[in-house]
Amino acid sequence: MREVHRVVEAPAELGTEVLRIPTGSDLEIDVRLEAVMEGVLVTGTVRGRATGECVRCLEDVELEVDGDLQELYTHPDRLDGPQDDEEDEVRRLAGDLIDLEPAIRDAIVLDLPFQPVCRDDCPGLCSICGVRLETDPQHHHDSVDPRWAALADVNDLT
Repeated sequence: MREVHRVVEAPAELGTEVLRIPTGSDLEIDVRLEAVMEGVLVTGTVRGRATGECVRCLEDVELEVDGDLQELYTHPDRLDGPQDDEEDEVRRLAGDLIDLEPAIRDAIVLDLPFQPVCRDDCPGLCSICGVRLETDPQHHHDSVDPRWAALADVNDLT
């Protein structure tokens, strides 16, 4: 068993459309490597800072991301014969090397919020004119649904 702590540069496109870890920023990786019969079991964590936009108000968002890793890297000679779909998902050792990027990508992207917000009670933007509702909490529009406009005239007759 061996424990490793490293700070590495984040690979390109580590995230989603609205939230990602910038390319080249620091990723802190703590892993434990254990020799098992099939190969090497890698367990640990990966941490970084994701940046993006709040989906409600479009303000900048920064979040600490902490993902868990657990992958089995098999010896290339362990998988003999025809391979099915399940075996295609098995990660393999390349000599004495382990490519952690796919495991890091899985851990980080799965840990990112689907719809990041700057804060839980963010009111967002007005859906009609785009005004930030945080700066103008009393903001509203007096608009009548055109399907009901004829009824407004009926109320004026009484």
